[in-house]
Amino acid sequence: MKIPKRIQPLVEDGLVDEVISQLMSGKEATVYVVRCGSEIRCAKVYKEASKRSFKQAVLYQEGRKVRNSRRARAMEKGSKFGRKQQEDVWHNAEVDALYRLANAGVRVPQPYGCFDGVLLMELVTDDEGEVAPRLNDVTMSAEQAREDHATVMHYVMLMLCAGLVHGDLSEFNVLVDDYGPVIIDLPQAVDAAANNNARSMLERDVNNMTHYYAQYAPELLESKYAKEMWALYEDGELLPETELTGLFEESAETADVDSVLLEIKAAMQEEQDRIERQREAEALA
Repeated sequence: MKIPKRIQPLVEDGLVDEVISQLMSGKEATVYVVRCGSEIRCAKVYKEASKRSFKQAVLYQEGRKVRNSRRARAMEKGSKFGRKQQEDVWHNAEVDALYRLANAGVRVPQPYGCFDGVLLMELVTDDEGEVAPRLNDVTMSAEQAREDHATVMHYVMLMLCAGLVHGDLSEFNVLVDDYGPVIIDLPQAVDAAANNNARSMLERDVNNMTHYYAQYAPELLESKYAKEMWALYEDGELLPETELTGLFEESAETADVDSVLLEIKAAMQEEQDRIERQREAEALA
């Protein structure tokens, strides 16, 4: 097929030898099957920000650190250079996440680098060499659903142990090969400690996957993996070897609203007193 404009530089640099076919086109990127030497891989071509339909991207970018202060200032100002840097951060986030999660024991495609908005990575296939289907295109028995659900919950836990939350996990972002689920699509992965939306995103990821598998094994709807994981994570007790149960007992204690309000008023009064003391000191100086 005709070489897409964005992949042409990779062909010229010898990173890609042939573009075989278009695999899929989604809200954030178009993926092509390519040949790199003797290996068949895929090239994920990210769409420009103006053409991406990924909603509320700013929520996912919260907490992402940029070491270069010039780049950080440009991104804050929204200049042309800053927008380019923001795009680079978005693209590289997936590469970084893939390496981190692979090291953590999560099954993800192996990355081979990101070049000007084109991510080269492993093409996940079955034993016959056919492209692995997405989870939403697969049917299974109740037993298989329970087994794969447990596997995905373990992967979500390992992600959290590595400090990441997928943020957009669903049956459309999981491939299934002969060895089980493979997690894909990670440019929006968030820092669990630095992003204020991490907990709600974790719950959504877990709920999405649980509801999908529950169509084959309805009892999975009774599980509470997200709450169990987050509670352990907050307490510093979530480890890669943690055996999840899917059980979680909600706290029976009700919030003492009056005490909270009193604490807020006390803090406000303390701040007001500090300002007044500062003014007095300045007046005497």
